[in-house]
Amino acid sequence: MPEIDGAATALVLIATAMVLLMTPALALFYGGMVRSFSVLNMMMMSFIAIPLVALAWLLAGYSLAFSEDAGFGLIGGVHSFGLAGIGPESVHGSIPTLLFVTFQLTFAVITAALISGAIADRAKFVAWIVFVPVWTVLVYAPVAHWVWGPGGWISELGALDYAGGLVVEVTSGASALALALVLGPRLGFKHDPMRPHNLPFVLLGAGLLWFGWFGFNAGSALAADGMAAAVLLNTLIAGSVGMVGWLIVENSRDGHPTSFGAASGIVAGLVAITPSCGSVSPLGAAVVGLAAGVVCAYVVLWKFKFGYDDSLDVVGVHFTGGVVGTALIGLLATGMMTGDAEGLFYGGGLLLLGKQLLAILAVAAYTFAMSFGIGKVIHWTIGFRVSAKDEREGVDFSEHAETAYAELER
Repeated sequence: MPEIDGAATALVLIATAMVLLMTPALALFYGGMVRSFSVLNMMMMSFIAIPLVALAWLLAGYSLAFSEDAGFGLIGGVHSFGLAGIGPESVHGSIPTLLFVTFQLTFAVITAALISGAIADRAKFVAWIVFVPVWTVLVYAPVAHWVWGPGGWISELGALDYAGGLVVEVTSGASALALALVLGPRLGFKHDPMRPHNLPFVLLGAGLLWFGWFGFNAGSALAADGMAAAVLLNTLIAGSVGMVGWLIVENSRDGHPTSFGAASGIVAGLVAITPSCGSVSPLGAAVVGLAAGVVCAYVVLWKFKFGYDDSLDVVGVHFTGGVVGTALIGLLATGMMTGDAEGLFYGGGLLLLGKQLLAILAVAAYTFAMSFGIGKVIHWTIGFRVSAKDEREGVDFSEHAETAYAELER
């Protein structure tokens, strides 16, 4: 029987709590970004993801993601449905299996919650309740198996994703685009300003997300060792430089750096370092963060050019940042961190870059197609979008019979 490492277990226990905190942090972040008559609904979409994903994960998701491969590297087996056979004495590596289950559950929760930002102000809450568990089982669990599960085809290919650039960021971003297309743009899109109603909420949410991200990335080491320390430093560097990169773009393009841009840049840098934190040096982390801050600051404006209403820039930040960070592994990976694989700039040639790009394309295509299909079925049956009247008056009252602020009461 493998022995449980007390230090590793303590690290992952703390990291699990930190990653769980990221979902309420996201609720604040997203809640501040929407208009005042949608803030409660936006926050509730994050909070309800916790129990919905937890049930789906415990019943089927964990088994499909992390059980032994059931065929062709595409999906795990069913023998751990309902966590059958997993008890307090079960060990995953050097930590209790139940702790690993819970740690991975918090990843699934935040990934589902991220998608909600693309459909802010116009989604039926009951439709979201249906979408989340179905999406967890049919989309998130298979992708997690491909990348992290035993025998997963992307893992076997040799593509690298340390903490979720593919599994969390590309998956949530592609799903967000799919749902934005299913629901269509908000009333007034491209015409009404739709400014964030509470920037202090946005900054507080970004700060708490940054805190949680240390658990997200460093906890993925599953050990209290030097790799966890290196990953933690890379996470700090990328978030910091991501903020600087975004503000440079804002200042040169718009003439002023904004608090909203600072928060967005932090998240862009953190998104991009998520897949690469275990592959690049601290200098490489700075390059990753800067690239993400600059690129994402430009890409968030594409929705106005191409006409898709990604309300809170899930595509522009999470999908784009995930692609940037995952692809840059192919250029910046160093054997000092990976122990083997090296990127183009470290003499590794183009092979790793090709693997990273193939993984991005496969995950994006599968996730988009499945999410679009799930969204369409819900839209055709119970309806995914609120009525025009309810949208104009605000989904807080129409969906929850509440308002966030006294002056909005009817």
